Amino acid sequence: MPVSCHYKAVIAAIVPCVLGAGLALAEPLHGIAMYGEPALPPDFEHLPHVNPDAPKGGRIVQGEVGSFDSLNPHILRGRTPWQLQYLTYESLMGRNWDEPFTLYGLLAESVETDAARSYVEFTLREEARFSDGSPVTVEDVLWSYETLGTLGHPRYHGTWARVASAEATGPRSVRFTFTEPDRELPLIMGLRPILKKAQWEGVVFDESGTSIIPIATAPYVIDRFEAGRYVYLRRNPDYWGRDLPFMRGQANLDEIRMEFFGDATAMFEGFTSGLLNTMRETNANAWNTRYNFPAVQAGEIVKSEIPHQRPSGISGFVMNMRNPLFADWRVREAMIYAFNFEQISQIVNDSVDPRITSYFSNSELGMRPGPAQGRVAELLAPFADELLPGALEGYTMPVSDGSSANRANMRAATALLAEAGWGADAAGVLRNADGSAFRFTLLLRQGSSEVQAIADIYVEALKQLGMDVTISQIDAAQYTERSNAFDFDMTYYLRGLSLSPGAEQRLYWGSEAASTPGSRNLMGVESAAIDTLIEGLLTSEDHDDFIATARALDRVLTSGRFVVPFWFTDRARIAHARELRFSSRLPVYGDWIGFQPDVWWWQE
Repeated sequence: MPVSCHYKAVIAAIVPCVLGAGLALAEPLHGIAMYGEPALPPDFEHLPHVNPDAPKGGRIVQGEVGSFDSLNPHILRGRTPWQLQYLTYESLMGRNWDEPFTLYGLLAESVETDAARSYVEFTLREEARFSDGSPVTVEDVLWSYETLGTLGHPRYHGTWARVASAEATGPRSVRFTFTEPDRELPLIMGLRPILKKAQWEGVVFDESGTSIIPIATAPYVIDRFEAGRYVYLRRNPDYWGRDLPFMRGQANLDEIRMEFFGDATAMFEGFTSGLLNTMRETNANAWNTRYNFPAVQAGEIVKSEIPHQRPSGISGFVMNMRNPLFADWRVREAMIYAFNFEQISQIVNDSVDPRITSYFSNSELGMRPGPAQGRVAELLAPFADELLPGALEGYTMPVSDGSSANRANMRAATALLAEAGWGADAAGVLRNADGSAFRFTLLLRQGSSEVQAIADIYVEALKQLGMDVTISQIDAAQYTERSNAFDFDMTYYLRGLSLSPGAEQRLYWGSEAASTPGSRNLMGVESAAIDTLIEGLLTSEDHDDFIATARALDRVLTSGRFVVPFWFTDRARIAHARELRFSSRLPVYGDWIGFQPDVWWWQE
């Protein structure tokens, strides 16, 4: 098998022969859905949320806080502009953000799998090309998958471990056979970026740096850059896929610029001065008070609000349970009680956006109030002895009276700490039975003024409980290094979640990820219940069971009390030049990856 994972061939041989019964029923299709059939027919003309007649031209200039020292977004080392992963690379399949989890052919003209989903086969489009004009080959595909799965970022490793064999089945077709059937895996395999093998020959792939400008297949290529300051992308006039129905109405802008700033204040000044022509605002208070400068009043800058129906995700201060200080759930619960949400939200956010009540709130996947019932209760029952209070009975966030004293919740926090063995000495210092003080550092990245404001108020409350808390701000490079190594006590945590949670959940809070550097499991949770429910998401055979499994997982995560949650917004707030436009037909995901700048256009 040329350019395939030879060492897995033996494993492929022991994949149960019974799976072969499904192979005869398989046929190449234009798309694939997690459940049911794709909404769009084979002859669809464009995605529903684009303007198929959008003009080409113009530019968008976006700001980012921080810096970068790498152009390779597929490895653990280095800091890379996050947009490069999505704007300069393509995958075999592409997402329609108006469906929870459905893919349509992009580099691949068709996808094939069996009823058990024990394998997936892709057939490349004959016209698919890299930006240098060379064809995309099966060899490029196989090399990309194996390289990413072994040398790439850890986010790719778990999926690759579930591939028994990878092989060319024709001059333009490639098949991946799985170690066991998996409903989601054919879709995940369709979303891996495809790299040009020849560009990386003789190069250490997992080394960071800016010496190699990637050659890929996407509509945009890197035009010029200065490490740490800016990256300019230009639309490739010879882009191979410009006539594809899937791409019609996308990649309309001639230029995409990313300007980097030391902090959020400098970035906002860059917007008001005209250096940037778009700004995504996450704070409702700022949206209501700061966006009244002359360009807004003159109508040169437009304020757009874009609603969505995706889960809230989780945003807040995460506690690192690798530190014994936060190993006891009662301590973590006390930390949540001490967070005066009502007061902080009023000061920082005008009390506009609601509190995050669970990881999947704002969607059908979110846990329901009260005790677990029906299928959700059945899924949780085997883990009753492991689950924390609230998982089965129902869990709600504490509510304060909004006063700065927050007396009732602070008393509750003190009682919880006492149950966990912590009490104040004569000097008011919180200590355990060994006399050790309750001391930790809240680690923040420089430039995040909103999170800093929240931290300042919160830490004052923690000090009233007798805790010795230090806020430490470090630059982006140090922060990335320390968070990848789990070298912190508490830090800010943001994890966006989709309507199609799947294998990425292992990286977010799976047990194996707790000891995997660079994973998203910052809290360090290791839970048999979570691991089992994640696998349940991947093996659910119908939509109802999938929803019940997600709600059960939501209960375990929320009652785990790993994060002191902030708020979420059910809409994106984007201020932008009036020439930048988007379709009035919004996808269910709203402003999500693949919306700005992908489907925006410039119109005088």
